[in-house]
Amino acid sequence: MKSLFVLACSLLATTFLTAQSSFMDGQRSYPRVANAIKQKEDTLKKQFAKANLTWPAKQIYLRSFKYDSQLEVWVRNSQNESFKLFKTYKVCALSGSMGPKRIEGDYQVPEGFYYINQFNPKSNYYMSLGLNYPNISDQLLSDSAKPGSEIYIHGSCITVGCIPIQDNIDELYLMASYARNQGQDFIPVHIYPIRYNVDKSKEYLQKATKEDKEYQSFTTRLKEVFDYFEAHKKLPLISVNKKGEYVML
Repeated sequence: MKSLFVLACSLLATTFLTAQSSFMDGQRSYPRVANAIKQKEDTLKKQFAKANLTWPAKQIYLRSFKYDSQLEVWVRNSQNESFKLFKTYKVCALSGSMGPKRIEGDYQVPEGFYYINQFNPKSNYYMSLGLNYPNISDQLLSDSAKPGSEIYIHGSCITVGCIPIQDNIDELYLMASYARNQGQDFIPVHIYPIRYNVDKSKEYLQKATKEDKEYQSFTTRLKEVFDYFEAHKKLPLISVNKKGEYVML
């Protein structure tokens, strides 16, 4: 009986410890994440304080622009606040051209509305954050057999449809991990062809879509979400209709 009691207590203790462990506890066990915490966290704390933001990040939103080669990190302390731009990283390489990803092997960086669905602290590209490509829209509009997959924001400066930000992945991975640890299960990532408020970028997109009415319509729907966020610094609800088109609610 005594041995059964000890075994029961041991199982209860194990269950309690498992329940108490956090997402960040698991991430800290990886050498690259532990090193990022050691090298980057103190600096991030100071930068957050200077921006009147609470560390660690409670909620983050990522916004990337293909032609402009930028990835923005927006942060807010609570659901009721507006997002504040915290930092802009340079995207150091781009494969493909303007336009959404539609088939495996097209080298395209996706365009549209995604979220982080994977944390990989042992990536071949140092560390990486996976995106939920193909999303519902992509599944309806892309090649049904081979739409492609494995789209990441990662380190290094090599890309075949991904978003590489070199050494800055340390900071971004930490912010995303802490936000996930704080309860943000849905970390949105919006990928746009251009900055719609930059004249040079708009001119480039106009040339790229001049003979493509379908792509014009696609980018117009993306712009609606961009404009809403620019005006309110909050994210609208976004749905996908039966045609695979994004619809802002």
